This record gives sequence, structure tokens and C-alpha cells, in this order.
Amino acid sequence: MGRYILRRLIQAIPVLLGSTLLIYAIVFALPGDPIAALAGEKRIDPNIVNILREQYHLNDPFLVQYWYYITGLFSGDFGTTFSGVRVSEIMAGKFQVTVNLAMTALVLEAVIGIGLGTYAALRRGRPVDSMILASTLVLISIPTLVTGFVLQLLLGVKLKQAGLDLFPVAGVSEGWRSYLLPGFVLAGTSIAYLTRLTRGSLVEILRADYIRTAVAKGLPRRRVVGRHALRNALIPLVTYLGADLGALMGGAVITETIFNLPGIGQQLFSSVYLREQPVVVGIVTVLVLIYILANLVVDLLYAVLDPRIRYE
Repeated sequence: MGRYILRRLIQAIPVLLGSTLLIYAIVFALPGDPIAALAGEKRIDPNIVNILREQYHLNDPFLVQYWYYITGLFSGDFGTTFSGVRVSEIMAGKFQVTVNLAMTALVLEAVIGIGLGTYAALRRGRPVDSMILASTLVLISIPTLVTGFVLQLLLGVKLKQAGLDLFPVAGVSEGWRSYLLPGFVLAGTSIAYLTRLTRGSLVEILRADYIRTAVAKGLPRRRVVGRHALRNALIPLVTYLGADLGALMGGAVITETIFNLPGIGQQLFSSVYLREQPVVVGIVTVLVLIYILANLVVDLLYAVLDPRIRYE
């Protein structure tokens, strides 16, 4: 097990280097001057421009700039923005909001998706099964932007006007309640996919011979479904949830904008616009690390869900 984890961590190094190099190259290729973007329409003294460009190595070739960044990254330094603020300080304040949002979305996705999928599988072919499948198809078809504004209006504004202030519509001032509605919006499409994945996996397992044997032995239906069927069905579901965590973290730009959440989504958008290479690459680097660790945890959970799986 220890050698497997070490091997996976070593394999993560080229992934980290490749992803940072790619995103750095994309930001580097964007048109415009990041120093000029700092002042907007105001004119900057050419001497100051030259000093700043020299300080941030903007006059150097791309690979030289990337070398300066990556050597600082491996020493724990994510760099400094062109306005003089450390990138680590920016991410420390923004990442907490996005992590809270992503974890809320992941919990809602797991509870609702697995719950509805299991319910539909146990009632396969009945009207409730068809209704769940149709509703998931509708949820997949509607863009997140539309879902966000509609739910914000109906569950936020209209309910508040009716005297039920259950879901805040903007900001994070209400604590954990501030993340419920945006968390559901962020996880909406994933809930639909997970529901369908759970139903399909569970329907197939319920037809297996060992499930028929367990039923023939007189085991309670709850034990057959929960201990035998659902446990084996969880392997593809856990894989999907692990991969989706990175997608939820990186795909929160629209949701954070709709609900005015000060997370890394908004920060990433503004940093791309201002060509703040250190901020963009720093955020992407942390997202890649989260994705790698999430997939490592998923791989280790396989042995818990299925004892036949062993790591050499």
C-alpha cells in the first residue's frame, strides 16, 4: 500500500508540471500588456513600466519566465501579483469559500443522486422510475446559468417575500445557509448524471446470481439492497464523485458570479482578464493537486468497498 501511494505521488509530478506549463503558455499567449492593464486608461511613466517588466521577468522568453515560476513554486512560493500582493494570500481568502461551496455541492450530489437512483432502481419500470429519469433529463438539458437565476428568484426572492427566508441569494453572511442554494445549482447536472449512474449500476447488480441467492435464503430486503447490492454498486459511483470534485471546484465561476460568492471562480476570471499569470497558474496548480489527491483517495477506497482489490 505504501509503495502504491508513493508511486502515485511520483506520477503526479509530470502531471503537475504539464498542467502548469500548459496554462502558463495559454496565459502568456493572451494579447495585451499586463502592466498597462494595471493602470487602465491612465498613462504610466515608461521608466516605471520598464522597472516593473524587469522585476517580473516580462522581458524574458517564455521558458525563462516559466522557470522562475516553477522554481519558486517548488519552494512554496506561488509568486506575487503585478500589484505587489502575494498569490498565497489571495488564494487563502478565496479558496475557503470555493471549498465550502464545492463540498456542499458534493454532499448534495451524493445524498440526492444516490438516493434517487436507488429509489428508481428498486421501482424499475414503474411510473416513479420514469418520472425520475425524465426529471434528470430536464435537469441535464437546462444550463447552469438559467437554473441559478430561476432558483434564486423562486427559492430566494419569492420565498423571502412570502415570509420564509430560507435561502440567501447573495454573499456568505448567513454561514452554511449561504451555500445551500448555490451548492444545489452547482451540483444540479452532476446530481442528474449520478442518479442515472446509480440506477443503471444497481439495476444490473440486482439481476446478479448472488442477489437471487441472498433473497432465496430469506435475508431481509433492506440487508440485500444495502449490504450486498448497493455496496458493490458504489465503486463506479465513488469514482464519479472523486473525479467530479475537481470539476466542482474549477467550474464554480458561473455559480459564484450569480450568487456573488467571493471564491476562486471570480478571482480566476478577473486574473485571466488582467493577465495575472501567477494568480491563474497558482489557482490551477492547487486545483490539479486537489484532483490528484481526490483520485488517490478514490483508488484507496476501492479496497474498502471490495476486499478482493489489492494493491501490489
